[in-house]
Amino acid sequence: MYEKIGEKMIGWIIYNEQDANENKRYIEWFIDEAKKEAIDLQLKLRHELIIGTENGKQTILYQNKKMMKPDFVVIRTIEPFLQLYFERMNIPVFNNYETAKVCNDKATTYMEMNALQIPIVPTYFIHKAALPETMPLPFPFILKQTNGRGGREVFFIKNETDWDEAIAQCTNHALVIQSANVQLGRDVRVFIIGKEIIAAVLRKNDTDFRANFKLGGTAERFKLSKRNEEMIMKIVERFNFGLVGIDFLIGKNGELIFNEIEDVVGSRILSETTDINLLQKYVQFIKKHVEK
Repeated sequence: MYEKIGEKMIGWIIYNEQDANENKRYIEWFIDEAKKEAIDLQLKLRHELIIGTENGKQTILYQNKKMMKPDFVVIRTIEPFLQLYFERMNIPVFNNYETAKVCNDKATTYMEMNALQIPIVPTYFIHKAALPETMPLPFPFILKQTNGRGGREVFFIKNETDWDEAIAQCTNHALVIQSANVQLGRDVRVFIIGKEIIAAVLRKNDTDFRANFKLGGTAERFKLSKRNEEMIMKIVERFNFGLVGIDFLIGKNGELIFNEIEDVVGSRILSETTDINLLQKYVQFIKKHVEK
């Protein structure tokens, strides 16, 4: 069974094995920043973690050994039940359950934004088992799976052939279709820690309708207007974020239009475009929150 060393704060960072391998340098950076704050941050691979209940108590096994609960958990997988499980043990979780549950379902996120009167493009929610005979939007439009992330499971539909091919590729039955009447290949990502806007970055891709950096796009620092900041803060005040990226499409007249919230957000584009140490700020935020 794991035991704490002195008074040092113990944290876990949970990854799927493939994502952990792809983000090795990011994880090492996270652990190094934690050490500077006297935090022992330990990587835990999801497939080696078993959670459940035994004799009326929540139980955590790691590599088949019972574990004492950590002081906090950073979850870098898309599995909101994990957040719920740890929160029920009164363990601070980053991001929390509500953030993970809402922001990893695009349809739910759009409903929340609509309630806040945050601008979104015309959007319809459909189900693969009950597809409409006539599309509610004209071609071209965007088709998304509600659980997609990182620009994956997103399709640009120009005609019926594109539609049939895209639907065949969708593995999730919950789908979203949206107007494509925006500046394609352009978006703005805003990095948030807690209630603070850290920075904004303009992402551009001249060869793809998606602006994602990992899909070959470029990035540069973006100056938010006061009006944009006020709109973003309406979203921020609605949630108790840890670290997220809020993505906005860019309208034909340059206006920002909400696109999605990345719960498991990276920091590569921020490191490429600024000298901001995002993980230093995030670790300090986590420590202050846990100590409180």
